[in-house]
Amino acid sequence: MNDIARALDLSASTVSKALSNSYEISEKTKKLVLDYAEANNYRPNLIAQSLKQGHSNSIGIVVANIDNHFFSQVINGIESIAYREGYNVIFTQTHESYDLEVKNVNNLANRSVDGLLISLSTETNNIEHLQKLQQQGLPIVFFDKVSYEMNTHKVIVDNFKGSYEATNHLIKSGYKRIAHLTSTANTYVTRERLAGYIKALKDNNMPVNEQYIKYFMQGGRDQEEVKYILNELLAGNDRADALLSAFDKITTATLLVLNKMKIKIPQDVALFGFTNTVLAEVLNPSLSTVYQPAFEIGKAATEMLISLIRSKEPVTEFETIVLPTQLFLRNSTLKK
Repeated sequence: MNDIARALDLSASTVSKALSNSYEISEKTKKLVLDYAEANNYRPNLIAQSLKQGHSNSIGIVVANIDNHFFSQVINGIESIAYREGYNVIFTQTHESYDLEVKNVNNLANRSVDGLLISLSTETNNIEHLQKLQQQGLPIVFFDKVSYEMNTHKVIVDNFKGSYEATNHLIKSGYKRIAHLTSTANTYVTRERLAGYIKALKDNNMPVNEQYIKYFMQGGRDQEEVKYILNELLAGNDRADALLSAFDKITTATLLVLNKMKIKIPQDVALFGFTNTVLAEVLNPSLSTVYQPAFEIGKAATEMLISLIRSKEPVTEFETIVLPTQLFLRNSTLKK
């Protein structure tokens, strides 16, 4: 602004007001300033503006992977509200790493975002990095993988019911040895989906066999780990006859590895998965899925965050929104 002021023989305050479209400045002067700014590639310093104004009109987003079908749909929901309300969004990925999550969260805070939307990584047990920022006044909303150690808004799905209904469907379809494929045991989502699976078995008077519960420490990212676990499940006389995958990445990785192993679905083993892939219906065989309303999760979480950002008074009462899952029954669980 000082450069523009010197070039046009104006005061810096006049230039500032002209760039802000102030009513105090004549249209002629505004045009003079704007034309010069455009011709000389002037861009506002958003960080400086945020420091001066106390807000940046930007929201930080922390997810595992943006190429994940579920998270890409959540992001669409976030953007649909954020842009409408005048907020920019900054996305970061943790790749399910706690260390990367801490780094990304701190980087976003240093960029003066007005608020934070976060789905915790599967490695995260300690949320001190988030509690510290909340204590400093940064509004934070959890979605998907959440923590109940921090008092704030949360948006989740009914993980228990989705897993229960999928397991119950497999049982009613005649499958006897149903394996549960899940991620690390420390997350709320893992525990809830495992609990739904176990409850469905018990309600149908079927045993809960620990050998059919498999934890993927790499969350489906390591094909060798997936192959090793599937070989364990599909060997011997008591081999699994159905698989319930509790996470999107594990579902797609399992499908890929089964295909490489020449295992036929559902003839050799049925597959039911939590996944939001748009290809589920056109796969061969088509894939039975537990669908999460990802777009609605993104919308609801963003609306809650913006309400925190814009609140004139400290917010002390928080809400957890639980959205329903939906079963799509297709050929991968059709009993032959």
